[in-house]
Amino acid sequence: MDKPKTPSLTTNRRSFLGAASVLGATAAMASPLGIPAANAQVPAVPGAGTAAAASPVTTRAIPSSNEAVPALGLGTFLVFDLLPGAKRDNLREVMKTYADAGARVVDTSPLYGSAQYSVGQLATELGITERLFIANKVWATGEYLADESQARRSLELSQRALWRERIDAMHVHSLVNVDVVLPYLRAWKKEGLIRYTAISHYENQYHEPLAALVEAGNLDIVQVNYSIFNRAAESRILPAARDRGVAVFTNMPFEKARLFQVVQGRPLPDFAREFGAANWAQFFLKFAMSHPAVTCVLAATADPAHAAENVGALRGPLPDQAMRQRMVRHMETIPGFDRIAATPWYPGKAQMYQGLIRRSQGQLRQRLS
Repeated sequence: MDKPKTPSLTTNRRSFLGAASVLGATAAMASPLGIPAANAQVPAVPGAGTAAAASPVTTRAIPSSNEAVPALGLGTFLVFDLLPGAKRDNLREVMKTYADAGARVVDTSPLYGSAQYSVGQLATELGITERLFIANKVWATGEYLADESQARRSLELSQRALWRERIDAMHVHSLVNVDVVLPYLRAWKKEGLIRYTAISHYENQYHEPLAALVEAGNLDIVQVNYSIFNRAAESRILPAARDRGVAVFTNMPFEKARLFQVVQGRPLPDFAREFGAANWAQFFLKFAMSHPAVTCVLAATADPAHAAENVGALRGPLPDQAMRQRMVRHMETIPGFDRIAATPWYPGKAQMYQGLIRRSQGQLRQRLS
């Protein structure tokens, strides 16, 4: 494929993102949790700043291949969805910050508006397309039972958008038509179109079917929501993934900005220094990264300064089990923490990230009003 030459979003971390009303470690520190030796620290990707390049980053192994991936990746829902012609300067800097720090996993989807086009264009501009580990998704019902055509068109669209002949990981997005699509993903893997088969969801009520598919075997990656607030995945999915040798990518580590709202104006606890957390973003990310079953934590942002905060979580020790419990106990003392689930996503930022998704949502609301 010929690669195109292509083309500022700023936001405050404490009032981060916008409302989407309808879309719903050092080895020594890690060892008490039983993290395998393969989950090592390696030098950061060349090209980062001097200090960053000299520091190790935490990696985890995908069990089915033993391939090491960074324990932090970039999410793109809403934040990489822009209208045609919109400037992408900040997104380019975000992607560069992640890649330079060694956080080369990028998660996207055709359902994320123009996000996968933004990823493809910016990665091409930066010359990092082949360095990235791209996790993508398929949402397809088919024209009839067992029909592959819609799923295949989705794959081909992603290949063109991302300028990749082969996608690293392909998820059945939100388990849509999973009984039909997952076998096709296995065929695509055999045919060399993708490298890993995966399934994903972001809601607790789908944890049981996710876990059942993990336990059934013949799966490389499961993506699930997991955070210091929402630890439901610990009950079945995470143990099943460890037992079955399935990698775990986690989403919603910041609970769609609701965690930042709860801690707004509050200092980090002093004990955060013990595992190298310099800000609340790193506090929340290191909690998710430190679970022994978690392979990669996906964190989205459109702000380069916040990207720099996030990638700092890749370095230094991770909390052990006792520290993880202490982190939870501390959060439970903060007013509002117990009510996060009842708070709308992206509190107070209904006008942020006006891309294709937000435009369509607004148009529908107008038609229904």
